[in-house]
Amino acid sequence: MLEAKRKKGESFESFLRRFNKRMLQSGVILEFKSKRFFEPFKSKGMTKKSALIRKKFREKMDYLRKIGKVPEEFLTKKKKY
Repeated sequence: MLEAKRKKGESFESFLRRFNKRMLQSGVILEFKSKRFFEPFKSKGMTKKSALIRKKFREKMDYLRKIGKVPEEFLTKKKKY
């Protein structure tokens, strides 16, 4: 656990700067940033299954785009597939 006490006569700004420096050096911030977007483990089968679903959807959209039958909402949004 990180502990920092304000020195006698130390301004709040210098204390805050010293505290932030100690936080960076301790690695606490990096640890929490890595845990922020944690994704649970997926099994190999689930990964392959989701990849196949994405592939089928992509092929279907490419086909519809070639024949000119893509719905309007897909043309205005960014590609996410």
